Amino acid sequence: MFIDALKDRRYLLTVQPWRALLRLAVTAVVATPVAFGFWMLALPWLVAVREVTEGRGPKPAVVVLMLLSAALFAGAGPAVALPLAALERRRLRLPVPHRPLTTGPVAWFAARYREESTWRAVAYAVLLAVAAPLLWLGAALLAVLEVVLLLSPWIAEWQFGDLVVHGGSGSAPFMLLGLVLLPLLLYLAGAVAALHGALARRLLGGGDGLRDQLSEVSLSRARLADAFDAERRRIERDLHDGAQHRLTSLTLQLGMARLDLPGDSPAAEPLGRAHDQAKELMVVLRDLVHGIRPQTLADLGLPAALWELAANSPVPVTVDADAVAGRLPERVETTAYFVAAEALTNVAKHAHATSVRVRLDRAGEATVLEVLDDGRGGADPARGSGLTGLADRVAAAGGKLLLASPPGGPTLLRVEL
Repeated sequence: MFIDALKDRRYLLTVQPWRALLRLAVTAVVATPVAFGFWMLALPWLVAVREVTEGRGPKPAVVVLMLLSAALFAGAGPAVALPLAALERRRLRLPVPHRPLTTGPVAWFAARYREESTWRAVAYAVLLAVAAPLLWLGAALLAVLEVVLLLSPWIAEWQFGDLVVHGGSGSAPFMLLGLVLLPLLLYLAGAVAALHGALARRLLGGGDGLRDQLSEVSLSRARLADAFDAERRRIERDLHDGAQHRLTSLTLQLGMARLDLPGDSPAAEPLGRAHDQAKELMVVLRDLVHGIRPQTLADLGLPAALWELAANSPVPVTVDADAVAGRLPERVETTAYFVAAEALTNVAKHAHATSVRVRLDRAGEATVLEVLDDGRGGADPARGSGLTGLADRVAAAGGKLLLASPPGGPTLLRVEL
């Protein structure tokens, strides 16, 4: 806010300079007890530094006080910094980066001590405690100097270093100097207030301070993806063990009835159509169950499922999955399989490719899936090719999707999980 106000040519004619002075005054009042406590804790360390620089080791009593002050800082520092940060956020209208907690005090403090935003508040309190004495001293000197310059004609005699000035008309140039310095001091107050606001927003505000909440959102999205996959598996089991089994039994009974019924019977033709439709429905249901979660993926793993996808693809597909042995985590297998299935479908529909290469590899702790085709390229997620949905699925699994598809090809889709 003060940064924008400083850019205004009418800054001195507005209330912003006085608001800046008021904010700095309130900050000085708030910082006073914090600075006192901090320097009291830092005193044994300053004594130890002085003794070391003089060639002596710190005394045992000083060492004990150093350890005690460090323990107090680690234990009480966040307890002091959190309410200070809450007050500063309220003054600056900043969002609260902490997750809401409703547990007891011990669990509350334990959770707060693990949050990054808590230690950002501690850093803010330390910077405020270190800078406050310097700002007090500088502000006091400038204020005294400004008052002396403005009132110099009415002061009988005053001394500035080796310069002795007598009051009266001879001090008029100094009063004019004070009048010239007054706008500069008001601008300086606005700049310091703007710097304080920027520092507070950097350490206490939303931005990076919301990493804890963003991490919780990522974990929540991953849990939702796991729940969605679990529901898919349940639906697949229900269809496979229930509806598909009953439809198979119905098809067999229709077939037996068709064999027992004379060909010239009036019911022969309708029964035949019903039998044929039941067989077609079995194929549709089998494909539906396979699309929900392929049995090959569940029983044999991702490499075998990729080979099955390649065998069913209308475009010739080469699979290289020798680098991955054994089973992968279920979320990784499911995500990689559906990415490969969607990618091969896109190639068959849009790429006009003559060959595709699917490679499954490991890169450290990550599983890498690459689908490379020699088609015409130009794949664009905005054209509804399913790439946006793939990116969302991969992100929910904690991975990332990379696409290179220049016009004219080739197209490379790379997923890291």
